[in-house]
Amino acid sequence: MDEAPKKSVKILFIFLILFLCFAIFASIVYSKIVISRKIPTLVVSKTDVAVRGSIYSQDGFELASSKKLYKVSVNTESIDPDKKQLFINLFSIYSNIPKEIISEKIAQKGYIVISYNISPNTAANLRQLNSKLLAYDVFREYEDKNGRIVQKMGIDIEVSGVSRLYAYGTMLEPVIGYTKKIESGKITIVEGVKGVEKYRDKILSPKQDGTIKGERDIGFNIIQNKEAKTKDRQDGFDVQLTIPLGLQKKVEQILDDAKKKYKSDEIVVGIMNPKTGEILSLATTNRFDPKNIKKSDYSYLNVDAIELSYEPGSTIKPIIYSILLDKNLINPMQSIDLNHGVYRLGKYIIRDDTIPAKNPVVEDVIIRSSNVGMIKLTQRLSGQEFYDGLKKFGFSEITGIDLPYEKNGLLPSVKLLSGEIYKASASYGYGLRTTFIQLLRAYGVFSNGGYLITPHLTQNLTAPNGDIYIPKIPPKQRVITPVVAQKMQDTLIRVVTIGTGRPARVDGVVVGGKTGTARIAKEGKYGSLYNGSFFGFAQDGQNTYTIGVVAFGSHGSEDYYGGQTAAPIFKRIVELLKEEGYLQVKNNDAHQGK
Repeated sequence: MDEAPKKSVKILFIFLILFLCFAIFASIVYSKIVISRKIPTLVVSKTDVAVRGSIYSQDGFELASSKKLYKVSVNTESIDPDKKQLFINLFSIYSNIPKEIISEKIAQKGYIVISYNISPNTAANLRQLNSKLLAYDVFREYEDKNGRIVQKMGIDIEVSGVSRLYAYGTMLEPVIGYTKKIESGKITIVEGVKGVEKYRDKILSPKQDGTIKGERDIGFNIIQNKEAKTKDRQDGFDVQLTIPLGLQKKVEQILDDAKKKYKSDEIVVGIMNPKTGEILSLATTNRFDPKNIKKSDYSYLNVDAIELSYEPGSTIKPIIYSILLDKNLINPMQSIDLNHGVYRLGKYIIRDDTIPAKNPVVEDVIIRSSNVGMIKLTQRLSGQEFYDGLKKFGFSEITGIDLPYEKNGLLPSVKLLSGEIYKASASYGYGLRTTFIQLLRAYGVFSNGGYLITPHLTQNLTAPNGDIYIPKIPPKQRVITPVVAQKMQDTLIRVVTIGTGRPARVDGVVVGGKTGTARIAKEGKYGSLYNGSFFGFAQDGQNTYTIGVVAFGSHGSEDYYGGQTAAPIFKRIVELLKEEGYLQVKNNDAHQGK
């Protein structure tokens, strides 16, 4: 073999050896310099947390709203040690967090959370700060203990939870209700527990979080290019109530003043449009701050207007009287013997609280609130007729008002109502239980031509896109004839002009209604506490409002009759409706018996 080819083979072999060594060296360098370095993920996904809808009053005030809370984090090792004090100073100015707290937090090494409770405005300020800090090179790349290069990172701002705000504190509570915190993934959200918050929880709750996925820059901002993928956020619906906050505030003030005067345990008021069922006010003296519920507030958390049943006393009398009228079993102008206000019922003696008229007629039974008269009149009803009549007015059934946990009250059985004792005691409001809202709805029958309607608090629901939905209300039901409804109006007006309801009289508008006083039973015995009531209506020819007042737990040593407690409050409510323009003053007071 020639020397020249041998030499060529040797050179080629040496070249291959050198190339192999270079490849091995390059591989080692790549693994040390490139592979061993931490290359940060450039494609990230961020969640745009959807929020719970707001609750508004009829006059546009935002009663309950949601606010996002933000978590602010930073990689402390990414902060240039020479510019750490600059970071602390500026972060404190933009966040209102004391410098000492920030210093303590960033003394730790690694990725740390500075705060979980940053408001939306502060979060926006900190985003601006982040841009400035990046521009000033406050953040830097650094090499970790394993020799890996970590890209510089700015301030990371993410949603940590959603907080519920109640701008007006105790106002309109417990009707609005409150929420509780629950964990949903990595954030804290809220759900309704009581009141409108509970009843409308599904419609208020957010439907879908938004997401955006794409490449990010060093300030943790996702670059909005064609590769970025997004999913729209769907917030909860807003709920608008039928209750004007301006009116509600003044009603609550009237009740607060009355509670001090009468020393009652609780006073409840409701104002309803009897033609539509819209509630203009549902107020109580026992309110609470939904953001600061204390142990002493626990008994105030329920809406007693719908969750508490009680013996109605004489406010049931007009209901029974109208049932008798509708069946043509009585003639209002017919004479009746009231036994001088005394009646023996088995081993019991029943006495009227008022002196009977000299020549009483059937209508005087309501005007003067005669228990004796009611016992005699109710004897004309069979047990079945009595039971069916009260059921027709909605007693022992929920009204369907848009609030949770409504109670249905209690009616004696047909068998019990067929007996002399139970029929008699039920005729003047004992032995049966109703709720405040049941009585308010029942009295509305007298002012709308004889129909039972569904009371409601929700005026409309507004979707995030602005579409407005009006909840469907069950159809009204005929209870008594229009003629009987008008007769009842006339009788209740006479109760106010010449009867037991005179303390409720208001000049310039037509007022009708009925007092009620019922002793409260505790552990099977009647004590010295009373519920004083007044239910009725006020009208001006164009507008009519059904109004109910109950002073629960009035003490026997103080004013406790319905005419002494509830009727004066009723009067003040009607005067307020005049002052606020809901009722127009009439010069002709013929309807009031002048």
